[in-house]
This record gives sequence, structure tokens and C-alpha cells, in this order.
Amino acid sequence: MAEPSREFATALVWLTRLPMRRVIPVPLARAVWAFPLVGLVVALLGSVTLIVADALALSDMVAALLALAVMALATGALHEDGLADYADGCGGATRERALAIMRDSRIGSYGVLALIFSVGLKVAALADTDQAALALIAAAALSRAGMGAGLRWLPPARSDGLGRLAGRPTTGAVWTGLAIGAALAALCGFGAAVLAVLACGTAQALVARNARRRLGGQTGDVLGAMQQVGEVAALLALSTVL
Repeated sequence: MAEPSREFATALVWLTRLPMRRVIPVPLARAVWAFPLVGLVVALLGSVTLIVADALALSDMVAALLALAVMALATGALHEDGLADYADGCGGATRERALAIMRDSRIGSYGVLALIFSVGLKVAALADTDQAALALIAAAALSRAGMGAGLRWLPPARSDGLGRLAGRPTTGAVWTGLAIGAALAALCGFGAAVLAVLACGTAQALVARNARRRLGGQTGDVLGAMQQVGEVAALLALSTVL
């Protein structure tokens, strides 16, 4: 298997629960350029669901909920879990307490509310978007490209865990991923893509800034939260122009 294919397969193994056989993975840091392509794969599953739901004459909100459910199944709700854990951790009074809360498998009120607001906003945005399938692709790709930036420019907050094990990607790999994400967003049109990039980037930068201040850097949960928050922001931005 050629190196780009192995790197793409590695990204699929880490970021989804899709069946992947006979994959010899590479270090995750080398695969960050392919993160937006993983977003494309996941979003295509959601887009097909939207098309089928439309053919069955289901309401826009039901179609959006079904599409998000299929995407969550494809990823094992990995990023949603990260968002919930990160939101719960924000209630910790100290860095150590916040990290301990994030590692706890139980979910608290902050985590529950974060998931409710995240899913609710995405459903509302998709239901209000005429080109929901394209918006899904753009948001999924951009938000996962931003995860690579988090791995590059945020230090690991722990001495173990995904944030440490993933390694630090090269600047070139990160910028390649960001360029791929922007190119996929451009399927919505240049102006819409610029708006989505700004919205997603700003939202993810705020999460990253808070994580550096409160935790000292990134963890797998922080990266999941960045993906979810970025996806919500991009979908909301696109709902205003598509």
C-alpha cells in the first residue's frame, strides 16, 4: 500500500468505526492531512441519508436527525464523546481536577447540555439549508482539518492519552489538510466557503485558547470538542447563505 493510502487508512481507523482490514497503520501525526478526507467519507454517508429521507418525503428536521445519527454511527460518536467530556471538564476548579473529570467515563450536566445544544443547532442549521448535503461535506471536512492544527500548535496536556500518542504533525501536513478542507468547502461556492472557514476557524481557535489556558494544551477530548464546535459553527454560517 502506497504511503498516502496508508496514511488515509490510518486516519479512517482512528477517526471512524468503519471496517478496515489489513491496514498497516502509520503514526497518526503523519495522517493529519487526510483528516478532511475522512470528514468527506463520513459526510457522504450523511448526505446519502438526506437524499433517501427526501425521497421518502420526510421532514427536513427528521432528515437532518437521521443524517447526524448515521454519521455518529460511522464515527462511533467519538467526537461527540470528546465534546461532552471537555464540557464536563470545564467545570473543574483546577487543571488537575478538570483532567480527572474528562477521564471519568460518566457524563455530567455540562456534557449533556453540550450534546443537546450541539445536535440541536446542527439539526436546525441543516433544516434551514437548501443545499444541506454540500453543507455537511464542507463542515465535516473543515472541522476535521482543524483537529490537525490543534495537534500541531497545542502541546499535549497529559503525559499519556491520544493527545500525546498521536505525535506532533509537520506544518506541511497540517496546511495540506487545511487546504483540502477549504477545497471541499468551496463546493458550496467561494463566498460560502470563506464564511465557513472563518466561522469554523474562529470557533476552534476559541476552544483551543480555552484548553491551553485551563488544561495547558490538548487531549483527545479537546480535539473532539474542536471538531464538534467547528462543525456547528460552519453549519450555522452556511445556513445563512445556502
